Amino acid sequence: MAKIISFTNQKGGVGKTTTCVNLSAYLAVMGQKILILDLDPQGNATSGVGIEKKKGLKTIYDLIDNECPIDEAIIQTRIENLDIIPSTVDLAAAEISLVSKPNREKILKNILEEVKDSYDFIMIDCQPSLGLLTVNALTASDSVIIPMQCEFYALDGLTQLMNTIRLVKLHLNPDLDVEGVVRTMKDNRSNLINQVSQEIIRFFKSKVYETYIPRNIRLAEAPSHGLPIVLYDPASKGAEAYLSLAEEFLNRNKIKYKSITKHTKIKLRGGEN
Repeated sequence: MAKIISFTNQKGGVGKTTTCVNLSAYLAVMGQKILILDLDPQGNATSGVGIEKKKGLKTIYDLIDNECPIDEAIIQTRIENLDIIPSTVDLAAAEISLVSKPNREKILKNILEEVKDSYDFIMIDCQPSLGLLTVNALTASDSVIIPMQCEFYALDGLTQLMNTIRLVKLHLNPDLDVEGVVRTMKDNRSNLINQVSQEIIRFFKSKVYETYIPRNIRLAEAPSHGLPIVLYDPASKGAEAYLSLAEEFLNRNKIKYKSITKHTKIKLRGGEN
């Protein structure tokens, strides 16, 4: 049965989608069966794995609003073991339609029950807000990964995020836990950034992954090509960081995995990379 993990931070531009997509891609390459759920109306995770937002595309909005069968919305990506439920700007309307639905906080949980047995991990890329869609994600999840940019304002709003997690745990999902905290966009040349990094560690202690994600131009370029970094530039510093994060993630979850390197041939649907 899948472990469901939400990637959330109400502060935008912290590398949330980048982390969700690239960690998921590496886990798939390492033998885990992964489903990404794009729960952000911007649909960046969808385009980040090369899915074209064309007319007629079944998305998470169709599952929430039109009760479309979930199998119709799951799309296989180029990477074997990696599937996605896409999103488009239409999802913005779901916040409104959810308000009038019974058990509105548990709509997503009920949707995902149908496919939990088909995956090892379901990764939910949340929008940068703490609205009803994010509450649905937290209610459906076993745990949360919080990407945090190593900058002066990194801890702004953190109290609100942790309070939301606490309230969901108290009233909707008592098993919800913080899976881990990922430090993103880290530049070791800056003393201030290193100080902020230490503040994050002081706050979250052992929940902070030892692996951090550096600033890397190849990571920034990859989404515009519709490719996770493992396909776009597996030899880049960003790729090395996400490979290390995937290893640390699996080790923390006590899961054996297939070791890979930057030179490993990636098995794609339809042929090798």
